Amino acid sequence: MTNLSRRTLIAATAVAGAAVALPLRPALAQAAARGNPRPAVIPALQEWQGGDGAYRLGSGSRVVVPVQDARQLLPLARQLTRDIADVTGLAIAPARTTRRSRAGDGEILLRLDPAARHTKGGQLYAREGYEFRVTGGAVTITAPAYSGVYYGTRSLLQILLHDELRSHVPVGTAQDWPNYRLRGFMLDVGRRFFTPGFVRDYLRVMGWFKLNDLQLHLNDNEIKAPGGDWSKAYDAFRLRSDAPEWEGLAAPDGSYSRADWDSFEDTAALHAVQLTPEIDAPAHSRSFVRFRPSLGLDGGNSDHLDLAKPETTAFMKEVFEEFVPWFRSPEVHYGADEYTGPEKQYRAYFNDMAEHVRSLGKHPRAWGSLTEMAGSAAGYDRDVTVHSWNNGWYGPQAAKADGYEIVNTNDGLLYVVPFADYYHGHGLDGRYLYDSWEPHVFPGKESLAPGDPALRGAMSAVWNDLVHATYTQQDVHGLIEKTYGTLAQKMWSGAGQGLAYGEFTALLRRGSLGPGLTTVTPTLAEPDQLAFGAPATASSGAHPSYASDGNPVTAWISGLERGGPWLRVDLGEVRDVARVRLDWGTEHGSSYDIEVTVDEGGGGGWRRVASRRGLDQPGWDELEFAATKARYVRVRGRESGRARWMVWSVQVFDIPDLARGRKVTASSAETPSLGAENAVDGDPSTRWASQYTDGEWITVDLGEERAVRRVVLDWEEAAGRDYDLQVSKDGGSSGWRTVAERRGRTTAGVDSIEVDAAEGGAVRYVRMQGVKRQTSYGYSLYRFEVRG
Repeated sequence: MTNLSRRTLIAATAVAGAAVALPLRPALAQAAARGNPRPAVIPALQEWQGGDGAYRLGSGSRVVVPVQDARQLLPLARQLTRDIADVTGLAIAPARTTRRSRAGDGEILLRLDPAARHTKGGQLYAREGYEFRVTGGAVTITAPAYSGVYYGTRSLLQILLHDELRSHVPVGTAQDWPNYRLRGFMLDVGRRFFTPGFVRDYLRVMGWFKLNDLQLHLNDNEIKAPGGDWSKAYDAFRLRSDAPEWEGLAAPDGSYSRADWDSFEDTAALHAVQLTPEIDAPAHSRSFVRFRPSLGLDGGNSDHLDLAKPETTAFMKEVFEEFVPWFRSPEVHYGADEYTGPEKQYRAYFNDMAEHVRSLGKHPRAWGSLTEMAGSAAGYDRDVTVHSWNNGWYGPQAAKADGYEIVNTNDGLLYVVPFADYYHGHGLDGRYLYDSWEPHVFPGKESLAPGDPALRGAMSAVWNDLVHATYTQQDVHGLIEKTYGTLAQKMWSGAGQGLAYGEFTALLRRGSLGPGLTTVTPTLAEPDQLAFGAPATASSGAHPSYASDGNPVTAWISGLERGGPWLRVDLGEVRDVARVRLDWGTEHGSSYDIEVTVDEGGGGGWRRVASRRGLDQPGWDELEFAATKARYVRVRGRESGRARWMVWSVQVFDIPDLARGRKVTASSAETPSLGAENAVDGDPSTRWASQYTDGEWITVDLGEERAVRRVVLDWEEAAGRDYDLQVSKDGGSSGWRTVAERRGRTTAGVDSIEVDAAEGGAVRYVRMQGVKRQTSYGYSLYRFEVRG
C-alpha cells in the first residue's frame, strides 16, 4: 500500500513576475476503504466482490503458467509480459512455467480449469468466462477455456492502465462472462482495400474489447454501373491464389496472399477472435463475372450470376474449394443477399452452397433475404446462421419462426457507410446504443426477448459503398472508434457499466485501443484538447510525438540531460490555452516550467505561465493558468541535476466551453435520441438534429452573463446554408442581437466564429438561428460550444 502526498502547483499569473500557490487535486489513493469498488474495465465485469488493499506490480513480478497448460498458455503469458511493459513502462521478469498450483508472491498466474463453472454464467461462462482473483501478493486468472484466460488478461491490463500509477490492482474477485455468444464486427474490404497491418490491428482491438468475431467481406463492386456498362464498374476480390488457374481473379489494387491470411489467423487465435471469411454471391459478384463473363446475367453485363447455368454454381463451388482450406474458422459466410433473378434458381443456389460449405467442414452463414426473395422459408435449408440485416428483407421475428439461428446486423442501427448521407455516414449513434440498445433490440416491433435462444449475438458493419471517395482506412477507423467500446459493452454485459454516457465515454478515451498496434492510431480526444496528434519536438530521445499522439500506451523517453530535457508541441496555429496536463511515466520530472510563445522557435520570446517544483511521483499532473495566446507550448526542465523523463501524454487545453452541460432548448428534435442536449454534452459523436424544415433554432443558457469570445458549430452533413449567431441577456424577451451571419455555406464540419468583445458583450443566452438548410434534412450539430 502507498500513501500518496498532495501536490502543490505554482502558477504564474497574468501579472509579470507574480506567482500564487494553488492546491492541486490529491492523487488517487491506493489505500482503498474496505471493500474495493469494482475496477474500471470496458466491457464492465459482471460480478465483483471487493477486498481490502491492492496488489502492486513491480520489477520482480512475473507471469507464470502451470506446466500442463504451457502449450496453450505460454505464448499468451509472453504476450502479456510484453503488453505489461507497453501499458506500464515496467519490464517485469520473463514469463515461465510453474509446477505450483497457486500463484507465488508477486506472480500473475494464468491457468486453465476445464471443469470451472458459474451458475449464472452457464454455458456462456464455460465458453468464454473467467475468474479474476487478486490478493495483496498475487493475481490469478482461471478459466475453462483459452478465450476466458485471454479476456482476463485484457481486464488486468485495463485495470493497470486506469490506475494513476499504472501499478496497482485492487484486491477482490471477479466472475465475468458474456451475455451473448457472438459479438462481432464486419468490415467490407471488397469495395475498399484495407492493409494487412490494419486487419491485424483490428483483431487486437477486438480482443481488447472482448469482441470475438471479425467478418471480412472479401468481394464486392460498385453499386451502380456507370452508364449501365458493368465493365466500367469498380470491383474487387481480395484473396490471391498462387494457382495459375486463378490468375486474374484477385484485385490489382490490393489483395491478401496465403501468408497474409495466415498472419490474420495467427493474430486472431492469440487474441481470441474468430476470423470469419465472407465470399458473397450470387449478387455482388462482378469480380466473378469479370473473371468468367459467360457466367453473368445479361450476357455478362451484370454484377449478378446467371444461376440458370449449372456451370455457375459449379464454378462458385470451385472458388470455395480453393480458398476454404485457408480458413481456420469453423464457419464461412457465403453471402446470398439481394439477388434479383428467379426465386427458384436462387433457392437451389442457397441450398446447394450451404451443403457445399458443410461438405468442406464449415458451418454456413448467410444474409437474411427470404422475405423479399421468396415470401417464406419454405424449401430453404435451415442449418444456416442468418444475419438479419433488414426487417423488410428478413426480420428477426420471421427468421426465428422459421427456426434459424440469428445474428443482429440490422442496417438501421448498426451499419456505417463512411461519409455517405445514409446509414450513419459519420458513425453510429453512440448515445442511443448506450442508453437504449442491446443485441435483442431491432427497429419497429421486431425486437426479440433478451437472451432469446435463437439470437446468437450482434455485429456492427462497415460498408464502403462510395468506391470513388478519397477517404483512408484511418478515416474509417475514426468513425468506428467512436462507438466500438459502447457496442462491446452492450454485447458483453449490457447495461452493467452503471455509468452515465458521458462518464463512460471519458473512461473509453482513457483506455484507448490497447497495446501492440502498428497501423491504427487513436482518434478519441479529450474535450477541449488542442495537442491531440500535434507535431512534437524534444531536446533528446526518439519519438517525441508519442507524447501527443493520443495513445496512452506510447511514451516519449528523453536522454539523460543536465537540468532536465524539454518537450515542445506545435498547435498548428495561435490558440487560446488555459491548462496543461502531463501523464508522467516511471521516470518523471520533479521541477519544470510550462512556457508558451506565438511564433516558431520562440523568436518573440518564451513566456513562463506555470511551474512545478518538487513533484515526487509519476501519474497525472495538471497545471492551470490564466488564459493566454499560444501556438507553441513547451515543458522545460528545471532539475537540480541530470534527469531523464518519460512522458505518456502531454495535453494542452482550450479556454473553457461555457455551454457544456448547460440547459439547452431547440425548436424541435428529429427523434428523442437526437435531442438538443447532445450538442452541449462534450461528446463529438452525439448530435442534435431538428425536424426537416428551414428556420429551426437551438439556444443555450449559460446560467449567468458571461463574456463570449468564440462560438464553435460542428455541423453534420445536415448543415445550415444560411444562419445567424445571436445573443441575448434575457432569452429574447427584449429581443435577440445578431453578432454573426453565415450565408451560402456549402460544407459541413466546423464553423468557428470569433466574437468581438465589444459586439458580443456580456450575455447569458446564445442561439443558432437557422434560415436555410443545405440538404433536404434538418439542421444537425455535433457540437455547439461557447468559449469565453
